[in-house]
Amino acid sequence: MTDITPADAQENEANEEYGTATLCGAELRIKPGNKWRPSYLRALRNGDYDAWAAGVLHEDDVQSFIDLDPTFDEINDFTSAAMESTGEAPGKSSGRAKSSKSTRKR
Repeated sequence: MTDITPADAQENEANEEYGTATLCGAELRIKPGNKWRPSYLRALRNGDYDAWAAGVLHEDDVQSFIDLDPTFDEINDFTSAAMESTGEAPGKSSGRAKSSKSTRKR
């Protein structure tokens, strides 16, 4: 019997959730944005698309992404479609919602 730590269980659960989107005619599996680590976002901002793909795509789809060698526009379209497929709106922050109550004293 193998003991699974809570961290392992959490990682396994995170790896099971993928949305799909089409990139250059190929359907790839991608993690929802809320499962991305800050290092994946740094890689994306720094233009290290291979490292980003290794972090956010299903492990079986990473080489396909690299082989497709997409343009920046194709990557942007792919990430937008992927976010929509996982229930997230592109360009929307998942930050705190603004309170409907005013805090100003009267």
